[in-house]
Amino acid sequence: MIQVSDIVKAYGQQVLFDKVSFSINSGERIGLVGRNGHGKTTLFKMLLGEEHPDGGIIRIPNDYSIAHLSQHIHFTQDTILKEGCTSLKPTEDGRDETYRVKTVLHGLGFSAKDLGRHPHELSGGFQVRLNLAKVLISEPNLLLLDEPTNYLDIVSSRWLNRFLLSWKNELMLITHDRAFMDSVITHTMGIHRCKIRKVSGSTLKFYQQVLQEEEVFEKTRINDEKKRKETEQFINRFRAQATKARAVQSRVKSLLKKEKLEKLSKIKTLDFEFNASPLAGKCLLKAEDLSFSFNLEGPFLIDKLNFSVGKNDRIGIIGKNGKGKTTLLNLLAGELSPSTGTLRRHPDLKIAYFGQTNINRLDLNKTVEQEILDARPDQNRKAARSICGAMMFDGDKALKKIEVLSGGERSRVLLGKLIVSPANLLLLDEPTNHLDMESVDSLIEAIDAFDGAVMIVTHSEMILRAMAKRLIVFDDNQVKMFEGAYQDFLGRLGWKNENAPVPDVERNPLKNKAANRKDIRRIRAEILSERSRILGTLEKKIAAVESAIMELEKSLDQETQFLLEASQNQDGDSIRKRSKSIFESRKKIEALFSEFEELTVEYENKGRTFEEKLKEPLQSDRI
Repeated sequence: MIQVSDIVKAYGQQVLFDKVSFSINSGERIGLVGRNGHGKTTLFKMLLGEEHPDGGIIRIPNDYSIAHLSQHIHFTQDTILKEGCTSLKPTEDGRDETYRVKTVLHGLGFSAKDLGRHPHELSGGFQVRLNLAKVLISEPNLLLLDEPTNYLDIVSSRWLNRFLLSWKNELMLITHDRAFMDSVITHTMGIHRCKIRKVSGSTLKFYQQVLQEEEVFEKTRINDEKKRKETEQFINRFRAQATKARAVQSRVKSLLKKEKLEKLSKIKTLDFEFNASPLAGKCLLKAEDLSFSFNLEGPFLIDKLNFSVGKNDRIGIIGKNGKGKTTLLNLLAGELSPSTGTLRRHPDLKIAYFGQTNINRLDLNKTVEQEILDARPDQNRKAARSICGAMMFDGDKALKKIEVLSGGERSRVLLGKLIVSPANLLLLDEPTNHLDMESVDSLIEAIDAFDGAVMIVTHSEMILRAMAKRLIVFDDNQVKMFEGAYQDFLGRLGWKNENAPVPDVERNPLKNKAANRKDIRRIRAEILSERSRILGTLEKKIAAVESAIMELEKSLDQETQFLLEASQNQDGDSIRKRSKSIFESRKKIEALFSEFEELTVEYENKGRTFEEKLKEPLQSDRI
């Protein structure tokens, strides 16, 4: 277990952590959330020992290994397979575990042919994938993953999801993909107002608690402020009257003793909408036998593709990396020309294109404001500043040069350039990379509200489920139009060759022993008896914890209602009493949820173990 106690961290005037404490317990898979720039990556660096807190203590047990996904590329072997094998730990019996390396590499999108290639032949994205494979293979006690899906396609993201669900050690995950995080984690830990809060459960549960507690705080603050003003008025009114001297002195002492609650500062979020350009007509664009190859003789990345784009279409473009998704967007944007076939565009078609490489086209020597002005020279400076503010570059932040901005900040500049000019077709290529979770939510809302068509390349299943009504699918060396939502695609077709397993756990040694039928019946009876006893005990414990949680939640609902009534009645004493009771109830519920999570995981793990034990004698009999 890692124990962090009262750590403080600041860079100049910017305070990231102010006396923060938390623990990372055995088997926890923690989702780390917080706005970009609030300290998520810094926390990773402190856990790794690459940076140190200004105060406080981080206690890490001896022989406790921590590994992270590194963006630094350094390979020492001449093949991808050999490079992956450098992360294997030596086994006590000397057995060869190369199969584990192959399994992980295959899951992350490396073909059998790739394994013999030199790592330096890979693209930058696949080199990061190789780093990811190495850190997964190394099986550290604590695995730190910072945006691991940014360089993955949708198929390898789905495999990574399954892999992390089977992870037995500790995990801390940063990702902008809320659905990916929620499907993997057991706990959410959030950085908020220089503090860290950890809850058992999903990101939704975390943000609900934060919102509820800040609402209670604000109501308490308003009530306290009202009482403070009344006290000050009493003091000012009766200060000069000798008969009221004792009462005035008492009020003065009370006022000095009571700490004033400061109003919570507002946290900026992305707040924008795309600039929709009206278009008369139903069809914006039509592709007929569209084909493209960088070499006119082939092979063709896109071969005889036919589709049309309607006025309010929402089309997801999905598939493995390197198969032609970005190329298709470049064709639609007019940055490439078809090898054969035609693209028919409506005369009033106006395209806004967010391309992955477009970020590299930003002028490093220009300011945010200058880039926004360049996107539409006829706009005035006030309008440009308004766009900057919507992209969270308010005040002097709009005068920052591009060269000092982070990847997420540059993505926001590019979004700002997009919303300046009117458009009726948005082409978006992985727009969520480098954005934080809250900014992704704002982007989804803006896309949903856009009165025009949207075509988006994304590896995020959350976004696909939220918005895509039709799909262009790159799979099995083909590209086809699918008429239906992403969930329909998974149910009716699914991904070809999506069969990469996660590395197997070690099997029960019974499989290596021959057993006759009499022995099999005896062994199975013993296993069934043991299973009934152990799982039965766990079921009773789980039921008891569930019952306790339900009782406490019922009590919490009542306390919350009482608190709202006290707030409406401006009853300060009751507000403080109810707030304290709610806080204590939440702590108890959180502890019970942790116990429930541990019992459930134990129940599921033991259940799988018994299932494996029951299979083993039968497998042995077939040897």
